[in-house]
Amino acid sequence: MISSLAVTVGLLVQAAAHPVPARATRAPDPVRVWRSDSIAYVALREPGHLLLLLVDPIGRIQVLFPFGPYDSTGVDAGVPFTVPLPPEAQGNPATLIAVRSRWAFDFAALRGGAGGTWNYQDAWLLQPTAGDPLLALLDIADRVTDGRPYDYGGVRYSREGSVAALGPPVPPQVCLSCVRRGTAVAAAAAAPTNAVDCSNAALTNSFCGVNSGSVSITNAPQVVYQAAPPAAAAPAVYVPYFVPMSFHGDHRRFDRPMLPPPPPAAPPSFGAAYPIAPRLVVPSSTQLRSFAGRRH
Repeated sequence: MISSLAVTVGLLVQAAAHPVPARATRAPDPVRVWRSDSIAYVALREPGHLLLLLVDPIGRIQVLFPFGPYDSTGVDAGVPFTVPLPPEAQGNPATLIAVRSRWAFDFAALRGGAGGTWNYQDAWLLQPTAGDPLLALLDIADRVTDGRPYDYGGVRYSREGSVAALGPPVPPQVCLSCVRRGTAVAAAAAAPTNAVDCSNAALTNSFCGVNSGSVSITNAPQVVYQAAPPAAAAPAVYVPYFVPMSFHGDHRRFDRPMLPPPPPAAPPSFGAAYPIAPRLVVPSSTQLRSFAGRRH
């Protein structure tokens, strides 16, 4: 009895000398995000500007909040902030990232013109991703925060709808700036050959240049007895061209006679419309007698 009491008193003294420290309370995460059915929830430890991004099962990137690039992004802390989910993100594999910043975001690279919509067609940052979804969304966060510090929280859902490990961002295994240079290869040493001239050897039941090594047979060049005729040139066409020449006192064989030019034609008369007939002269009787006397 006395021994057990002494043991109990010793344990109490030892516990008083070495007190057990109280368990430290864990501070909440700066940003927490989760989904339930068709609603996404975001809880902030401190108030600030919020950006909620989504990557659907086929890699498409969507901006869930704000609804437009010109909308307000300020969110209070303490109360979870709710955002409706699109149908493709309900019950399917998805990655959600919530970004909180003390400063307003710069959405100049994501806007789609003066209409105040997200430019999913032309904005380079909003194009579908085939790599790590977390890395693609953090790239957008780096651009819209303009290099300022920010907090983020994310969650990844598997095909069964359960929460999967988000893990650190995985960079792509592609090095666009690497240049692979080929190594120089030494020239292979040529194998020794035996050059044998077998142009005048009789090869009946024998082989010229038989040796243990490789044999290279060199034949005498073929004698050319007649050279190939040159290509015929195009035949020349002779066209006779005679120039008539004449000299005074001399006649050439091919000279043509020089004919005098024809007299000029008389100009037509415009005085009368018809030609004038000659006048008929009738002899008188006296003249007829004289002609008759002369006849006798």
